[in-house]
Amino acid sequence: MEFVDALSLAESIRNGEKSPLEAVDEAIERIERLNPKVNAVIHERFEKARAEAANDDVLPDGPLRGVPILVKDLEAFQKGEPHHGGSQFLKNAGYVADHDAYLITRLRMAGAIILGRTNTPEFGSIITTEPDAYGPTRNPYDLNRSTGGSSGGSAAAVSCGMVPVAHASDGGGSIRIPASECGLVGLKPTRGLVPLGPDVSDSWAGSTVHGVVSRTVRDSAAFLDVMSGPMPGDFYPVAKPTEPLLSNIGKDPQQLRIGYLDTPPMPDIEASADARAGVEHTLNLLQQLGHHVEDARPEALFEEKFVDTFVVVVAAHMARDVTYWEGQLNRAHQAGEIEAGNEFFVGLGNGVSAPSYLDAVYWQQEWTRRMLWWWRSEFNPNGFDILVTPVINGIPPELGWLTDEEKGLGRVTALMQYTAQFNVTGQPALSLPLWWTQSGLPVGVQFVAATGRDDLLLRLASELEGAQNWHDQLPPLFG
Repeated sequence: MEFVDALSLAESIRNGEKSPLEAVDEAIERIERLNPKVNAVIHERFEKARAEAANDDVLPDGPLRGVPILVKDLEAFQKGEPHHGGSQFLKNAGYVADHDAYLITRLRMAGAIILGRTNTPEFGSIITTEPDAYGPTRNPYDLNRSTGGSSGGSAAAVSCGMVPVAHASDGGGSIRIPASECGLVGLKPTRGLVPLGPDVSDSWAGSTVHGVVSRTVRDSAAFLDVMSGPMPGDFYPVAKPTEPLLSNIGKDPQQLRIGYLDTPPMPDIEASADARAGVEHTLNLLQQLGHHVEDARPEALFEEKFVDTFVVVVAAHMARDVTYWEGQLNRAHQAGEIEAGNEFFVGLGNGVSAPSYLDAVYWQQEWTRRMLWWWRSEFNPNGFDILVTPVINGIPPELGWLTDEEKGLGRVTALMQYTAQFNVTGQPALSLPLWWTQSGLPVGVQFVAATGRDDLLLRLASELEGAQNWHDQLPPLFG
């Protein structure tokens, strides 16, 4: 099968070369054939999707008309569809959403057709998609390896060609890490660009955002154009860009001042040779393209207290989330309905006092100010434009490696060295598939821009995409 991105498919539909129903049927055929091998899609809505695709009077005439997509089964509620968040608790209750999230409404208004929901770790709490409720999602490049998390189901589905684009979300790396491990483009947009409502306005103290995983930079830009723009009550309202993000594709980013970090910022963590090789390759490519690369990075990245505050915030929110679902389902969860690792975090979160929680949040806010001074802005005209780092400190791990009861938490910490910092700062950060191991595993490289400079990231990503075509690096399972 030849790869076709979402915008090319939308153009074929507009030109009458393919009908929406044909596009949907082809995607359903691929899901039915490939999903038993990777376990990416956990809830199907095939007949509803076919009905939507076949009804010209109902299907909106938007920029994504007829394009089949998948949605992550976490937070992105869709009316009439299951929502289990990777948890046996919600699965046992058979919970079904009674309304659409804002982003679902916008995707449907743009003409996209949702075929189902993808696998996710329970409550998005870990960077591998291996929930007890639905079992592990497998990496199309190596079925014994992780797809990352928490958008691992979406990443696996796009990686093996089920759909060209899938919804994803990111609270500590959950778009970028699966993109890195599955050879995809994964842009975590500026905080507030895509609304979280109507159910949530502020998740993980502002760390959580919505986006997509895709194979092409332009697909990511086009989907963000559709999903972005403030809604009433947004806690972090960001105005829709005056120019479409898609308009940045192919634009010259001009010469950029670029710093980098290729070793873990936390102490006593050994650097991955593969991750460092990916950064070195990328820096050489950037210099060939005319950019100015310096051995520099924000000093605040090395402050050890960051990890402690991040754990406090996540644990407190997880405790609140379980309490919320107990209220929604009108019963307490039973033994075994919440995974052991998350029960630990719930207990930790219930033990966090209100002053301790606020201390963590206020520390993060002050730390964010120290971080952001490094980037170019009206406050620091001589700052840097881009920071380059690995996405994860290693290659996609084997399934079970991160969920080990005794060693898993330490392994997660060692691997997750480069991503959560930019959830807390709210900056846009992007994973691009620019490096591959000798055994053929993808290793993503991260690019971080100043707050609100999603446009600059897309210009640079488009330039890199033109300089190094990663579209031929398809997994053995593709298509």
